[in-house]
Amino acid sequence: MKAARRRIPRLTTPTRELAALRVRLAEAEETLRAIRTGEVDAVVIADKEGPRVFTLEGAEHAYRVLIESMNEGALTLTVDQTILYANQSFAGMVKSPLEQVIGGSFRRYLSAADRSTLRPLLRRTAKAGSKIQVMLHAADGSQVPAQISIRPMAKNGFSQKTIGMVVTDLTDARHNEEMLRALSQRLLRSQEAERGRVALELHDNITQLLCAVVVRSQALADRISASEGTSKLEATSLREMLGKATEEVERISRDLRPSVLDQLGLVAAMRETTTGFANRTGVSLELALVRLTVRLPADTELTLYRILQEALKNVEAHARAHRVTVCLSKEPGFIQLTVHDDGVGFKTAQRPALRRRNDRLGLLSMRERAAYVGGTVEVKSARRAGTEVEVRIPLAPSVTASRLPRRRTA
Repeated sequence: MKAARRRIPRLTTPTRELAALRVRLAEAEETLRAIRTGEVDAVVIADKEGPRVFTLEGAEHAYRVLIESMNEGALTLTVDQTILYANQSFAGMVKSPLEQVIGGSFRRYLSAADRSTLRPLLRRTAKAGSKIQVMLHAADGSQVPAQISIRPMAKNGFSQKTIGMVVTDLTDARHNEEMLRALSQRLLRSQEAERGRVALELHDNITQLLCAVVVRSQALADRISASEGTSKLEATSLREMLGKATEEVERISRDLRPSVLDQLGLVAAMRETTTGFANRTGVSLELALVRLTVRLPADTELTLYRILQEALKNVEAHARAHRVTVCLSKEPGFIQLTVHDDGVGFKTAQRPALRRRNDRLGLLSMRERAAYVGGTVEVKSARRAGTEVEVRIPLAPSVTASRLPRRRTA
């Protein structure tokens, strides 16, 4: 009796291909799992010139567990920016599965401009690391502000030089910066409102009261007989002191909120302030101011005026200068204020002690005021080489100007 023969169906070509693909997918998933858990020590990446083998010697399991637990993204790249390793945090930043990140190019997450900036930094990492801020382009089309710290890595068995990266998500930091900037702007607005209130009080109440006292004291001095020389001299001296006090209160009121700035504009206010500075200090002053045919925005005028005030106050208090040049110029798209003195100068290095001294000079306040209207402040100074404060503020296209001749105030 013959045994029954069982017929086995032959697999069609599509069925065999599907089975092969399933096997390859299972192998790939197992490989990625092994890479993440530290069970393998090499990665093979296909290339036009054939497969390339990258060994992972020295990457101990405990170290990888630490990297995987980081909040920052961690990457290992080749010089041509192929990603050999990435942790889950980086995959989350770019919103892509980790298996699609490893083996791909880091360039696909950058704009063309950021690629151009990053390329020379990667070439220079052989000796020292560097940092760069970029916008990562995530898979869902969103953009993530990030800081990349780049460091060269020892070969440790790698077939070619590799580069380590730590990628920090700056989304929260940028949000906090915006909140601080908004808070600073509200503080500046509150300060200006309070300055205006105090200036009005001084002008309408204290100054008028002092003027009345000056008049009464003058009348009293006039009634004293010339024969009473000592008393008359004392009354006259008292009247002069009251007059100086009245002038000083009026000056403080103008500095707090100059009416000429509101009524006549920036150029007139700058001329009045610089003239007062020259008369008070005896410093030679040279002016080069544009003639604006259209008033600047009120915030821009006030910002430039306040920065000029702060710069002149620093010259008077610290510079020991003999000459000051104030230049207001208009270039395409922005207006620029430059205040230069020939005084003793100071170091502008960013060591903590020097930063604290610079803050006492009001440099932080200048920069905050300029940032409020979208501008910048640059301070150039050195010991015994004077100081230059340069302010640039962007303008609307409708603002035009013509240049006035230079004016020198002794």
